[in-house]
Amino acid sequence: MPVQVIDGAPETLLPSHLQKVDLKYLQWGCDQANKYFQGTVILSYPLTKLVNGTEFFKIVLQESANSCSKTSTINVLFFGRLADDCGKVVHQGIYTKPSTVTASETASMPVAPKYTYTPLNHLKDGTIVNLYGAVKFFKPPYISKGTDYCSVVTIVDQSNVKLTCTLFNGNLDALPKIYKIGDIVRFHRIKIREYNKQMQGITGIGFASLTFDGTVGAPIVPRTSSKSYSFTEEEQKTIEELRTWAASNLSVCGPTAKLSGVQPMLFFDLTCQLVGKAEVDGSSFLLKVWDGTKCPHPSWKVLVEESDLEGDKVLIHQLRNLIVDILVYDNHVKLAKSLKVGSFLRIYSLHTKQASAENQPDVSYVEFHLHGGTCYGRGIRVLPENNPDVKELKAFMDSVNLTESQNVESMSSMELDGIFSNLSYQSYSQRCQQLSVTVLTDHQHLDDTALNTILNSSVPQQYRIRAKLRTFKPQKLYQSVKLYCSKCNSLQEVPDGDDFDLILRDCAASAPNPEVHNSLWYDSEVWDTENQGQRKIAVHFVKHDELLQEPEDTLIMVQGGTLKEIRKLSRRFKCIIPVRSTKEDLELLDLSAPFLLQGKIWHYGCKQCSNQKTIQSLSSLAEEEPSWEPTEIARVLGIEPLQYVFVMKFTLDDGTGALDAYLFDYEKFFQIPASEVLTSSLLQEKMEMIMNILCPPGTKLDDLPWLECFIRSYTVKDGMEQQVCYQIFDTVVAEDVI
Repeated sequence: MPVQVIDGAPETLLPSHLQKVDLKYLQWGCDQANKYFQGTVILSYPLTKLVNGTEFFKIVLQESANSCSKTSTINVLFFGRLADDCGKVVHQGIYTKPSTVTASETASMPVAPKYTYTPLNHLKDGTIVNLYGAVKFFKPPYISKGTDYCSVVTIVDQSNVKLTCTLFNGNLDALPKIYKIGDIVRFHRIKIREYNKQMQGITGIGFASLTFDGTVGAPIVPRTSSKSYSFTEEEQKTIEELRTWAASNLSVCGPTAKLSGVQPMLFFDLTCQLVGKAEVDGSSFLLKVWDGTKCPHPSWKVLVEESDLEGDKVLIHQLRNLIVDILVYDNHVKLAKSLKVGSFLRIYSLHTKQASAENQPDVSYVEFHLHGGTCYGRGIRVLPENNPDVKELKAFMDSVNLTESQNVESMSSMELDGIFSNLSYQSYSQRCQQLSVTVLTDHQHLDDTALNTILNSSVPQQYRIRAKLRTFKPQKLYQSVKLYCSKCNSLQEVPDGDDFDLILRDCAASAPNPEVHNSLWYDSEVWDTENQGQRKIAVHFVKHDELLQEPEDTLIMVQGGTLKEIRKLSRRFKCIIPVRSTKEDLELLDLSAPFLLQGKIWHYGCKQCSNQKTIQSLSSLAEEEPSWEPTEIARVLGIEPLQYVFVMKFTLDDGTGALDAYLFDYEKFFQIPASEVLTSSLLQEKMEMIMNILCPPGTKLDDLPWLECFIRSYTVKDGMEQQVCYQIFDTVVAEDVI
């Protein structure tokens, strides 16, 4: 058998001529004979057969925790007899030594893999790891832009390092069943990536999770939809230690409240039972709930047709003094519709607000709202009946004297029913929309000005307005991202990636000039591409103090690479400058192409305002401790950088008039960087969600939310005529919307 299983340290048992190498030293085209790589199997795939009948087996190996490599995993593919042999002995987390046990004995003796768990302060970009952590913050699952459900959870451990994980799955039950702050989670095979100098976790192939109650002394019972998982006594000890640590170091008490303890203008989590539900309109849904206690304030009654109300009408009438009506909005509506009457719920970040009856101004009541969005963990979770909080709630509900409750006919039932009988849902909905969905960041001394007054006023001036967003352009939000030159005030479209690829391929037609390879401030390597007409790729590694830096800190200059190849390199190196070679030197490409690539962000220069210098100018930065900031690179190369901006046209209406105001913003208004939107589906989804809240499609003007904005008037020349324009400034989307 060609697979050898080794007991003990491989350094002492492997042939002496073999040399161990780290993953960071493996390079394309290099001879790896007489070398070996050591790692742990963190993921293995079932043994399969290719179309031609050849057996195929794949594993993912991860280097040891003390590896200095940034990306410390590698895919290993086995074919033929070797695939069959490896499939018999390799398991996730370990290598299993073959034995002479019979097939029947093996079937009755399953081997549980031994997993290695990484502390949160030892995480590295590009790795796939197993984790334990206590939940510090979470968002219940919600529908993402596509068909998947998404959940966001921030975990911490004894290292006091936190990790925020964004988890996607088409199956709602496959996401972690987190019910409250302090729950303990176990994540297997979660991808780690670095973003804005912070580690993040994302789901990938093979991701799995278990969740445990975080209460010290509670039974250790995993919550999972999976029917096959391993759980050892050692892991039980890990959970107990995390529980004890979290109890002392983590604020596990969320803003929970009983209905008997609610006050106006409160945000809290409510554990309750659903007794009725009804659709109100396309963007809101009614839930009738109770928790066995009575709200101390009169509460609103949302009017719906009796035929639209789902639930036991007799029970609803019986509990009428204990039930409260909750309106849920926007992205929560789909989940609310799917809830089963009788189920137990935990509603997160529920909002109470005080209002007055229109026909009785002296009579106030409390409204219950679950606003749209997922800010502050807002959402709904269905709790199983074996949940400790549900068991406690059911026991309390069983002790409630319903007859006594019915006899106490208070203001919240008889009198308010009469007062509110002539009110429609629309009046409630309008009151819900009085809060502005935008926030002013300056000039608070200015008073609101009506739009018809602004339209008849002299220019230029600044105004504070309160209006509704009737329409906006462009409707395809990614088209709002432009490139702007602050020197000549020009705007241009962001070039297409296909145009950049054509420029690169044109440059690749010319072979690199070896005369300009290697210098005092960069080292050069040249690779031949296979089956591509012997095309050569030259990579020039910029040095500091005549030494090469780690890849994540290194600037490289690439000649002859295609767009696909450069994108691969950008995942590994901090910055990339595409270049071509002349007889004397390297030089930048035409500014139709980006002059710098930093991760997924491409930096462009203004053709009109740039005064390009030679590539040798970079050597002055290499002499210092280089941080390779795009602005510094542009400065030494004589490039006037273009900035990514949002450019949109808002049609605002306050009932007195309407005007078009331009939004010209880098990242302040949406609190989203314009430079990252085009390459991030998550940010595009977030921007789309924000615009759906600011201007819900298919909504009448009266039902639209209010925007508070600062706008300034100015004039521009349109041929021989002066045209008055308006621009939004010092305004941001409210945190509650984001």
